[in-house]
Amino acid sequence: MEKKALEKELSATTYPGRGIVIGRSEDGKKAVTAYFIMGRSANSRNRIFVEDGEGIRTQAFDETKLEDPSLIIYAPVRVFGNKTIVTNGDQTDTIYDLMDKQQTFEQSLRTREFEPDAPNYTPRISGIMHIENSGYNFAMSILKSDNGNPDSCNRYTFAYSNPQAGEGRFIHTYMGDGNPLPSFEGEPVRVGIQGDIDAFTSLVWEHLNEENKVSLFVRFIDIETGEYESRIVNKNK
Repeated sequence: MEKKALEKELSATTYPGRGIVIGRSEDGKKAVTAYFIMGRSANSRNRIFVEDGEGIRTQAFDETKLEDPSLIIYAPVRVFGNKTIVTNGDQTDTIYDLMDKQQTFEQSLRTREFEPDAPNYTPRISGIMHIENSGYNFAMSILKSDNGNPDSCNRYTFAYSNPQAGEGRFIHTYMGDGNPLPSFEGEPVRVGIQGDIDAFTSLVWEHLNEENKVSLFVRFIDIETGEYESRIVNKNK
């Protein structure tokens, strides 16, 4: 698979929806993830990311304007031991809870399907990063309707062992704007990972559509020590 420039992938459409990038830093020392949310409705745009323990959660920026919280208020990032879970919905909690009961990432997601937001049936995208004994691997998943048919759920998992330095994978909910919104297709896109945490955060944020972007989370995890640095960028301030 050809390696694409992440900035070009981000700016290729005005509305990729929600997106997850997971990979490895250029120097090979850090496990990298980014998660962003975008919005077209006032309810979706009325959000910020806030820290929540070792992870983050979404929160209404203006509580008085919050309408339906069911699909927009959740914990996108949680940490389970040496594993970091990143998703676009409350399946973060499903993965966390079932892994605590000895289920795998893939087994946990078999209990879930795409979001019930007809006619889009937004895919649930998820990722998990595993760091142990100076080793690093990750997996990504997408749960989507069968070409818009809500009676069928297609589940895909992609696993990556010992990812290369300066490379990552990018998955997002929509292929572009539309009505209904077209779901992501294919394997997560192979992209470049550039710079330190601040440079990488800036690159992602600056190449998301200005009108639709809402919030961004970035984390760099030291593969030797497990220590991490995080950044949160919110359009609402």
